[in-house]
Amino acid sequence: MSDNPWTDRIVGARMTVDQAFSARIADSEFSNQQWSLIMTATEFEIEHPDDPDRARIVANTDSVEQIIPELENMPTGMGAMGGQGAGKQGGSSSGGLFASIKGALGLDGGDDDDHADKLQAAERLTQEYADELQSHLESEGRWESVRKSVAADT
Repeated sequence: MSDNPWTDRIVGARMTVDQAFSARIADSEFSNQQWSLIMTATEFEIEHPDDPDRARIVANTDSVEQIIPELENMPTGMGAMGGQGAGKQGGSSSGGLFASIKGALGLDGGDDDDHADKLQAAERLTQEYADELQSHLESEGRWESVRKSVAADT
């Protein structure tokens, strides 16, 4: 189980939101495998749990930056379903061996921008997920009890 007892209480809601959110992931730049890794590195928290008007679920993505290099080793987008991946995967014809070696050594210059772009995309998507999760809990009439339990624990 997790360090957050409130997240353990909403496992069923998370599964429901996961299924509904799968279409959003399919339209994103991330494969399902990449999204799973992003979600593993993301923790969900409730900000201002003692204030019903300001309380909201937020995605804490502090650890996501550490897994960005691993995301780039996984197939992306539709290419993840079989065949070659998109982007830098699969050895495109531009650049060849020399470009591959430079890239592996971090000398191609584009990695920092690519890392930052992937991190921003992951942060946006995880917060969209957090918003969907809160909306689902509200529609199920469970948000107040979850919020109150977090407020009582703080």
